[in-house]
Amino acid sequence: MQIRILGCSGGIGGNLRTTSMLLDNDVLVDAGTGVGDLSISELLKIDHVFLTHSHLDHVTSLPFLVDTVGPMRETPVTVHCAEATRKILQEHIFNWKVWPDFTEIPSKSLPYLRYSTFSVGDSIELDGRKIRVLPANHVVPAVGFQFDSGEASLVFTGDTTVNDSLWIEVNKIVNLRYLIIETAFPNMEKDLAVSSKHLCPSMLAEELAKLQRPTRVFVTHLKPSAGTLTMQEVGECAERFNPRMLSNGQVFKF
Repeated sequence: MQIRILGCSGGIGGNLRTTSMLLDNDVLVDAGTGVGDLSISELLKIDHVFLTHSHLDHVTSLPFLVDTVGPMRETPVTVHCAEATRKILQEHIFNWKVWPDFTEIPSKSLPYLRYSTFSVGDSIELDGRKIRVLPANHVVPAVGFQFDSGEASLVFTGDTTVNDSLWIEVNKIVNLRYLIIETAFPNMEKDLAVSSKHLCPSMLAEELAKLQRPTRVFVTHLKPSAGTLTMQEVGECAERFNPRMLSNGQVFKF
């Protein structure tokens, strides 16, 4: 398995892109602004989209993706998400007011988009690749994912705050190699991190202390206004875990 980071910022501007990752060539994980850097031929290869949650920085490219490739495909793009996320997308984006409902275009029997809903704990197998749905704790229903090649696993927490149930599941993963975890705000904005259900560096350190598996830790979702400060504080608060900043274009093979 291979995951390429298309976007990992909490904002845009310059070379910053919001959350999106490409698993091999055919599976998109979240659909932030980084998807827009893919060529049409690359977009055409995407058969599946796995969404952690419904916030705009994670779904903004989904309507454009489906609109662009739908007429060129013989089968629908399958969006895998929680039922609560599906409902939000249907009511607030693909609602004929913000964007057309591509589950009905060009017809309900032959749509450009279809949904496949999951629950926390479910495992989805795609051509020998296992994707397990992990719990997240955010202001809207949200999940994380474990991507398991058999040889090794990568965990992406998605947007989350303090989350004991996540670590119970992560500590069961015997082949854990990589952990991508969010830290959106610096410590001086801890109150905002708590109210918006994100992490700041001091909270990240407390969460990583619950990790019982050796792994390489990468930090995502930094806000552009304080990215440098936040990573400096991450290094100070969570030094023993040697966390690195996730970057666009980074490739994980496992």
